[in-house]
Amino acid sequence: MYTTSAPATDEASLSARETLKALRAHVRPHRGTVALGLLCALVGTAGGLLQPLATKTLVDRLATGDTIAGILIGLTALVVLGTAVEAFGACVLERTAESVVLAARRSLVGRLLRLRIQEWERIPPGDLMSRVTSDTTLLRAVSTQAVVSAATGAVAFVAAIVMMAFLDVVLLGVTLGVVVLVGGAAASVMPRIARATERSQEAVGEISIALERVFGAFRTVKASGAEERETARVEAAARRAWRHGVKSAKWEAVAGSADELAVQLAFLAVLAVGGARVASGEIPVSTLIAFLLYLFYLIEPVAKLVDAVSHYQEGAAAISRIAQVERLSTESIARRKGILPGRGTAVSGPASVRFDDVSFRYRAGLPYIHQQVSFEVPDTGMTAFVGPSGAGKSTVFALIERFYEATGGRVLVDGKDVRDWPLAELRSAIGYVEQDAPVLAGTLRENLVFAAPGATDDDIRDVLARTKLDTLVDRLPHGLDTPVGHRGSKLSGGERQRVAIARALLRRPRLLLLDEATSQLDAVNELALRDVIAEVSRETTVLVVAHRLSTVTRADRIVVMEAGRVRAAGTHEELVARDRLYAQLAATQLLAPAR
Repeated sequence: MYTTSAPATDEASLSARETLKALRAHVRPHRGTVALGLLCALVGTAGGLLQPLATKTLVDRLATGDTIAGILIGLTALVVLGTAVEAFGACVLERTAESVVLAARRSLVGRLLRLRIQEWERIPPGDLMSRVTSDTTLLRAVSTQAVVSAATGAVAFVAAIVMMAFLDVVLLGVTLGVVVLVGGAAASVMPRIARATERSQEAVGEISIALERVFGAFRTVKASGAEERETARVEAAARRAWRHGVKSAKWEAVAGSADELAVQLAFLAVLAVGGARVASGEIPVSTLIAFLLYLFYLIEPVAKLVDAVSHYQEGAAAISRIAQVERLSTESIARRKGILPGRGTAVSGPASVRFDDVSFRYRAGLPYIHQQVSFEVPDTGMTAFVGPSGAGKSTVFALIERFYEATGGRVLVDGKDVRDWPLAELRSAIGYVEQDAPVLAGTLRENLVFAAPGATDDDIRDVLARTKLDTLVDRLPHGLDTPVGHRGSKLSGGERQRVAIARALLRRPRLLLLDEATSQLDAVNELALRDVIAEVSRETTVLVVAHRLSTVTRADRIVVMEAGRVRAAGTHEELVARDRLYAQLAATQLLAPAR
């Protein structure tokens, strides 16, 4: 059940207004600490602003022969206090930045795990993982440092300009002329930084996609001798990330050096014009010295403004990619009172299932998987679904679980449309064993209780005996607490299937869905599991997708599907007698003989 679509990275980037709105949403919960950091930065800035004036006073006193000890002590105290306050503010901001990243990651992970199946299928997992890891990291700088740097830089710049105007308007005009000229040139490179950063982040996502692809089929890669080819694929994505990263760094270097260039050129111009004004007696030398100090002081606020814009351009790309995930549709997992995860629902007893003229396709323009499918499964007993590959058998289970919504018609459980069920309550009533019987990294115990975290030790022992896993546990070095490896790599295919079945049974479901659940079992274990399923079907509704005749013949009813339609329904004997396709399947498929 795989569909293709444009990846999320192809979605339009946010506008400047949308980016600022998204940034505010990330910063808003931490606005108190950001304000504290800003206040500390402003205190440090105020200390720096007073130093040139103190220097002017000191020079004037030297000229008149007055004592300067008090001014020197005051300057020293000012420097020490300003540095201490700025250091404290920087510490507060760094902690806040990490908190912003943590909150963004928690929000993203929570959203990703609630994605609708259609969204999950169309976006490579590696790309989603890169948004949680590398993209959220870029929030660290833009959410706090960029905000505070922009604010303090702007305040310090304006304050310095006011003080320079107080000292000499002519020299201020010379300074602003040079700064505006160089600053305008530097501003033109900012969009280039944004584009290069976004492409670099997309390339990092491609690296994650390529690695996830390889590690998801690691043995196949090795058996196919494809290590070098796959290495080249990952390296190609790494090269793209490097190329765009270098381009971004180049333009950042240009923008970062522009402020220093502006001040250096302004210094030469002010030195020339100011020297002439001192020589003509229009201003005292102390005013020129103080003005030059303010000029060099401008380097820091201008650098902060440039850094803030650069960080914003980098962060805007990350915010856009994070916002794309936040726009993906998700499922609601709200639970009603009395519904415990993994321990059934408030209603007990087996559940009935009915498909009422159901049609389904993944999206408009694609062919239908189901076309007017109708059948009814009463409570209790086992119903088997058979048919050629692609007939839509597994899709029946996906529609019952509401992994997908029916395009037309109704899917009913206990006579109630599944769309009217609270999703958590619906799934709490169902035990589901997927076709590939996935096992998660962790211990055997963690996998067994994954769908039933409240299961007791007695429950676990009982299900281990029923699924013939007790002998496996006995030979494991740490019993139930033995790690099973990535995707259950330390277990055989049959053991993974038995773990998946045990996991479903521990949930005590009202409805048990088994999709080729015994395909990898040997004859002894298959026979034992068939007996367990037959026992379960006396108190639970069991639906089975099966290709083995030994499984099908024990079913209370069989539904034959072909090309997305229900072709026939009945018992094994009835269908062999009156349905040609079923008779062929029973006679010619490579199925285990009936026992």
